[in-house]
Amino acid sequence: MNLNLIPSWQSVLSDEIQKPYFDELMKAVDEEYKNHICFPPKELIFSAFNNCSFENTKVVIIGQDPYHGAGEANGLSFSVNDSVKIPPSLRNIFRELNDDLDSIFMPTTGNLERWAKQGVLLLNASLSVKIDTPNSHKHLKWGTFTDAVIQKISDEKENVVFMLWGSFAQKKGAKIEREKHLVLESGHPSPMSANQGKWFGNKHFSQANLYLIKNNLDKINWL
Repeated sequence: MNLNLIPSWQSVLSDEIQKPYFDELMKAVDEEYKNHICFPPKELIFSAFNNCSFENTKVVIIGQDPYHGAGEANGLSFSVNDSVKIPPSLRNIFRELNDDLDSIFMPTTGNLERWAKQGVLLLNASLSVKIDTPNSHKHLKWGTFTDAVIQKISDEKENVVFMLWGSFAQKKGAKIEREKHLVLESGHPSPMSANQGKWFGNKHFSQANLYLIKNNLDKINWL
Protein backbone atom coordinates (compact mmCIF):
# COMPACT_ATOMS: atom_id res chain seq x y z
CA MET A 1 0.00 0.00 0.00
CA ASN A 2 1.26 3.48 -0.83
CA LEU A 3 2.06 5.24 2.46
CA ASN A 4 0.35 8.57 1.98
CA LEU A 5 1.86 10.54 4.90
CA ILE A 6 3.04 14.16 4.91
CA PRO A 7 6.80 14.67 5.52
CA SER A 8 6.24 15.96 9.07
CA TRP A 9 4.84 12.61 10.24
CA GLN A 10 7.04 10.56 7.91
CA SER A 11 10.04 11.95 9.76
CA VAL A 12 8.65 11.57 13.30
CA LEU A 13 7.41 8.04 12.65
CA SER A 14 10.30 6.88 10.47
CA ASP A 15 11.46 4.21 12.92
CA GLU A 16 7.92 2.93 13.48
CA ILE A 17 6.98 2.58 9.82
CA GLN A 18 10.15 0.58 9.16
CA LYS A 19 9.24 -2.10 11.72
CA PRO A 20 8.19 -5.53 10.37
CA TYR A 21 4.69 -5.31 11.91
CA PHE A 22 3.96 -2.11 10.00
CA ASP A 23 4.82 -3.70 6.67
CA GLU A 24 2.52 -6.61 7.60
CA LEU A 25 -0.18 -4.10 8.56
CA MET A 26 -0.01 -2.30 5.22
CA LYS A 27 -0.21 -5.60 3.32
CA ALA A 28 -3.18 -6.73 5.43
CA VAL A 29 -4.99 -3.43 4.83
CA ASP A 30 -4.38 -3.80 1.10
CA GLU A 31 -5.95 -7.26 1.18
CA GLU A 32 -8.97 -6.03 3.13
CA TYR A 33 -9.62 -3.22 0.64
CA LYS A 34 -9.11 -5.62 -2.25
CA ASN A 35 -11.57 -8.22 -0.93
CA HIS A 36 -14.15 -6.12 0.93
CA ILE A 37 -15.75 -2.69 0.90
CA CYS A 38 -13.83 -0.72 3.51
CA PHE A 39 -13.78 2.85 4.80
CA PRO A 40 -12.55 5.50 4.63
CA PRO A 41 -11.45 5.54 0.98
CA LYS A 42 -7.90 4.22 0.90
CA GLU A 43 -6.42 7.62 0.05
CA LEU A 44 -7.98 9.09 3.22
CA ILE A 45 -6.71 6.47 5.69
CA PHE A 46 -4.03 8.86 7.01
CA SER A 47 -6.16 12.03 6.82
CA ALA A 48 -5.86 12.68 10.56
CA PHE A 49 -2.12 13.13 10.08
CA ASN A 50 -2.23 14.88 6.72
CA ASN A 51 -4.59 17.56 8.03
CA CYS A 52 -2.65 18.16 11.24
CA SER A 53 1.16 18.10 11.19
CA PHE A 54 3.18 16.84 14.14
CA GLU A 55 4.53 20.35 14.75
CA ASN A 56 1.05 21.86 14.79
CA THR A 57 -0.58 19.22 17.02
CA LYS A 58 -2.04 20.92 20.11
CA VAL A 59 -5.04 18.73 20.92
CA VAL A 60 -5.54 14.97 20.45
CA ILE A 61 -9.05 13.45 20.40
CA ILE A 62 -9.06 9.66 20.36
CA GLY A 63 -11.83 7.62 18.73
CA GLN A 64 -12.21 3.88 18.20
CA ASP A 65 -12.58 3.32 14.45
CA PRO A 66 -14.08 5.06 11.40
CA TYR A 67 -17.81 5.21 10.73
CA HIS A 68 -18.76 2.01 8.87
CA GLY A 69 -21.64 3.26 6.71
CA ALA A 70 -21.21 4.04 3.02
CA GLY A 71 -19.90 7.56 2.34
CA GLU A 72 -19.58 8.58 6.00
CA ALA A 73 -15.93 8.29 7.09
CA ASN A 74 -13.34 10.85 6.02
CA GLY A 75 -10.37 9.63 8.06
CA LEU A 76 -10.89 11.91 11.07
CA SER A 77 -12.30 10.58 14.35
CA PHE A 78 -15.93 11.58 15.01
CA SER A 79 -15.99 13.41 11.66
CA VAL A 80 -18.14 12.70 8.59
CA ASN A 81 -18.19 13.98 5.04
CA ASP A 82 -20.04 17.21 4.30
CA SER A 83 -23.18 15.68 2.80
CA VAL A 84 -23.69 13.13 5.60
CA LYS A 85 -26.27 13.52 8.38
CA ILE A 86 -24.53 14.44 11.65
CA PRO A 87 -24.25 11.22 13.73
CA PRO A 88 -25.65 11.06 17.30
CA SER A 89 -22.26 11.15 19.06
CA LEU A 90 -21.19 14.19 17.07
CA ARG A 91 -24.52 15.90 17.75
CA ASN A 92 -23.82 15.43 21.46
CA ILE A 93 -20.31 16.85 21.00
CA PHE A 94 -21.82 19.95 19.38
CA ARG A 95 -24.42 20.23 22.17
CA GLU A 96 -21.69 20.16 24.82
CA LEU A 97 -19.70 22.68 22.79
CA ASN A 98 -22.65 25.08 22.80
CA ASP A 99 -23.24 24.70 26.53
CA ASP A 100 -19.54 24.95 27.37
CA LEU A 101 -18.84 28.04 25.26
CA ASP A 102 -22.25 29.64 25.88
CA SER A 103 -22.95 29.82 22.18
CA ILE A 104 -25.72 29.04 19.73
CA PHE A 105 -23.76 27.04 17.19
CA MET A 106 -25.86 25.53 14.41
CA PRO A 107 -23.50 23.33 12.40
CA THR A 108 -24.53 22.46 8.87
CA THR A 109 -21.83 19.80 8.51
CA GLY A 110 -20.17 17.15 10.65
CA ASN A 111 -16.88 17.56 8.79
CA LEU A 112 -14.24 18.42 11.41
CA GLU A 113 -11.42 19.32 9.02
CA ARG A 114 -11.63 22.87 10.36
CA TRP A 115 -10.52 21.55 13.77
CA ALA A 116 -7.73 19.46 12.28
CA LYS A 117 -6.31 22.42 10.35
CA GLN A 118 -5.97 24.31 13.66
CA GLY A 119 -3.95 21.55 15.33
CA VAL A 120 -6.51 19.00 16.53
CA LEU A 121 -5.35 15.45 15.76
CA LEU A 122 -8.57 13.46 15.32
CA LEU A 123 -7.07 10.01 15.78
CA ASN A 124 -8.92 6.72 15.61
CA ALA A 125 -7.33 3.67 17.24
CA SER A 126 -7.98 1.74 14.01
CA LEU A 127 -7.67 3.73 10.81
CA SER A 128 -9.91 1.51 8.69
CA VAL A 129 -13.06 -0.60 8.99
CA LYS A 130 -15.14 -3.03 6.94
CA ILE A 131 -18.57 -1.88 5.77
CA ASP A 132 -21.32 -2.28 8.39
CA THR A 133 -18.91 -4.04 10.78
CA PRO A 134 -17.63 -1.87 13.64
CA ASN A 135 -14.20 -2.69 15.05
CA SER A 136 -13.62 -5.16 12.21
CA HIS A 137 -10.00 -4.11 11.61
CA LYS A 138 -8.90 -4.15 15.23
CA HIS A 139 -6.98 -7.38 14.56
CA LEU A 140 -4.82 -5.70 11.88
CA LYS A 141 -2.38 -4.19 14.43
CA TRP A 142 -3.59 -0.65 13.86
CA GLY A 143 -3.60 -0.38 17.66
CA THR A 144 0.15 -0.98 17.82
CA PHE A 145 0.72 1.84 15.37
CA THR A 146 -1.62 4.35 16.99
CA ASP A 147 -0.26 3.51 20.46
CA ALA A 148 3.17 4.44 19.10
CA VAL A 149 1.77 7.71 17.71
CA ILE A 150 0.31 8.67 21.09
CA GLN A 151 3.56 7.73 22.84
CA LYS A 152 5.59 9.79 20.37
CA ILE A 153 3.42 12.87 20.96
CA SER A 154 3.62 12.37 24.73
CA ASP A 155 7.40 11.93 24.69
CA GLU A 156 8.45 14.54 22.15
CA LYS A 157 5.97 17.38 22.63
CA GLU A 158 4.86 19.50 25.58
CA ASN A 159 1.55 21.10 26.59
CA VAL A 160 -0.68 18.98 24.39
CA VAL A 161 -4.33 18.53 25.43
CA PHE A 162 -5.52 14.92 25.24
CA MET A 163 -9.30 14.39 25.30
CA LEU A 164 -10.10 10.83 26.35
CA TRP A 165 -13.82 10.14 26.00
CA GLY A 166 -14.98 6.79 27.37
CA SER A 167 -13.13 3.83 28.83
CA PHE A 168 -11.63 2.74 25.51
CA ALA A 169 -9.91 6.08 24.92
CA GLN A 170 -8.83 6.29 28.56
CA LYS A 171 -7.09 2.92 28.33
CA LYS A 172 -5.53 3.98 25.03
CA GLY A 173 -4.09 7.09 26.68
CA ALA A 174 -2.96 5.42 29.91
CA LYS A 175 0.75 6.07 29.29
CA ILE A 176 0.51 9.78 28.46
CA GLU A 177 2.94 11.78 30.59
CA ARG A 178 0.53 13.88 32.62
CA GLU A 179 3.18 16.09 34.18
CA LYS A 180 3.75 17.90 30.87
CA HIS A 181 0.36 17.51 29.15
CA LEU A 182 -3.28 18.15 30.03
CA VAL A 183 -5.38 14.96 30.04
CA LEU A 184 -9.16 15.50 30.08
CA GLU A 185 -11.38 12.48 30.70
CA SER A 186 -15.14 11.97 30.61
CA GLY A 187 -17.75 9.53 29.42
CA HIS A 188 -18.22 8.93 25.70
CA PRO A 189 -20.52 11.30 23.75
CA SER A 190 -22.61 8.37 22.47
CA PRO A 191 -26.31 8.62 23.40
CA MET A 192 -26.09 5.73 25.87
CA SER A 193 -23.24 7.29 27.84
CA ALA A 194 -24.53 10.85 27.50
CA ASN A 195 -28.00 9.89 28.72
CA GLN A 196 -26.41 8.36 31.83
CA GLY A 197 -24.91 11.74 32.71
CA LYS A 198 -21.34 10.82 31.80
CA TRP A 199 -20.80 13.30 28.96
CA PHE A 200 -22.61 16.62 29.27
CA GLY A 201 -21.00 19.26 31.44
CA ASN A 202 -17.41 18.08 31.02
CA LYS A 203 -16.37 21.53 29.68
CA HIS A 204 -13.42 20.04 27.83
CA PHE A 205 -13.41 22.63 25.06
CA SER A 206 -13.10 25.67 27.32
CA GLN A 207 -10.57 23.87 29.54
CA ALA A 208 -8.46 23.05 26.48
CA ASN A 209 -8.42 26.66 25.31
CA LEU A 210 -7.56 28.03 28.76
CA TYR A 211 -4.64 25.60 28.96
CA LEU A 212 -3.38 26.48 25.47
CA ILE A 213 -3.54 30.21 26.17
CA LYS A 214 -1.76 29.71 29.50
CA ASN A 215 1.05 27.98 27.61
CA ASN A 216 1.31 30.69 24.94
CA LEU A 217 -0.38 28.65 22.24
CA ASP A 218 -3.21 29.72 19.96
CA LYS A 219 -6.60 28.53 21.18
CA ILE A 220 -8.85 26.41 18.98
CA ASN A 221 -11.84 28.03 17.32
CA TRP A 222 -14.25 25.18 17.98
CA LEU A 223 -17.28 26.91 16.48
